[in-house]
Amino acid sequence: MSQRKIIHIDMDAFYASVEQRDHPEYRGKPIAVGGLPEKRGVVATASYEARKYGIHSAMSSYRALKLCPDLIFVRPRFDAYKEASLQIRRIFADYTDLIEPLSLDEAYLDITENKPGIPSATLIAREIKARIFAETGLTASAGVSYNKFLAKVASDLNKPDGLTLITPQQAERFIETLPIGKFYGIGQKTEPRLKAMGIHTGADLKALPEEAMEQLFGRSAPFYYQMVRGVDERPVETSWIRKSVGAENTFERDLEDPAEMLEELRPLVLDVLDWMRRNDTYGRTLTLKVKYDDFQQITRSRTVDAPLTTLEDIMALLQSLLATTEAGKRKVRLLGVSLAKLEDRKEKQPDNSSTSDALSRQLLLEF
Repeated sequence: MSQRKIIHIDMDAFYASVEQRDHPEYRGKPIAVGGLPEKRGVVATASYEARKYGIHSAMSSYRALKLCPDLIFVRPRFDAYKEASLQIRRIFADYTDLIEPLSLDEAYLDITENKPGIPSATLIAREIKARIFAETGLTASAGVSYNKFLAKVASDLNKPDGLTLITPQQAERFIETLPIGKFYGIGQKTEPRLKAMGIHTGADLKALPEEAMEQLFGRSAPFYYQMVRGVDERPVETSWIRKSVGAENTFERDLEDPAEMLEELRPLVLDVLDWMRRNDTYGRTLTLKVKYDDFQQITRSRTVDAPLTTLEDIMALLQSLLATTEAGKRKVRLLGVSLAKLEDRKEKQPDNSSTSDALSRQLLLEF
């Protein structure tokens, strides 16, 4: 069986780079795309000049301004980002139809069999990066390997404007030295717990018996057991299924009245309903998100038998969920609503997606 050739493309500081491209006065300066500090906003993307100060996405704008008093805040222009993303997607399509977008600024490409017939995945990645810069004025980083896990890790190693290859021969040593926090699915909560157990690298994780992995990762244990051994059989998925849709809002002042909170939830519900109607979809699991003024965040969910398709039904259920929180007794700075267990109203189509090939241990195609 042929070895896969996977490229992961990750745009560099995408939103901020678009702003610096379109506004020369921002170039070379620390900028943050996101909400304003006085409106209790959050950083969506920071330029590399801003990252030198420790500013990163999801940081509060107030905190970012403390770290860099000269930081320039820019309101997001999603139409511009979508336009650039579509330009980049068209470049991908010149090389393969096996494209799995993860967001506006990153995607997996399976170029095992590619349209130009170029045998080297590294050459294709270099050519794609050059075309992205020539046609959009933006830089991208690329990771090249034989599976998705390694390709994604590789794309993050030499940012910005990087290109990193991990061949099958290099994989074992690379994974053994990889910090545990770089593994897919191991986030800010799991990483400290693993480190407290003496698991700092891939080699530490690999040394665990299967039983210990099951205790740590539950049903995901087989996935991690294989991943740390360089095996990731996930194919590049061209048909992506959305699992939930939601909206949230951080308020300029804390809310104290539950009735006012319900009124603030109404436009969020309308946004969710609008998306559902445009996509001919409905959901059955409603989730309310509440963040109190001390930044503690909680969620409350309920699944119903009948689809939630009207404003009245969703608002009635939200009122019930809100009553199970401390909202009203405690001030609230953020509210969010989402619907999951999404189902298509349209007639189901047969699943024609191919199953993944087993990974070959031989390097049959040159990288």
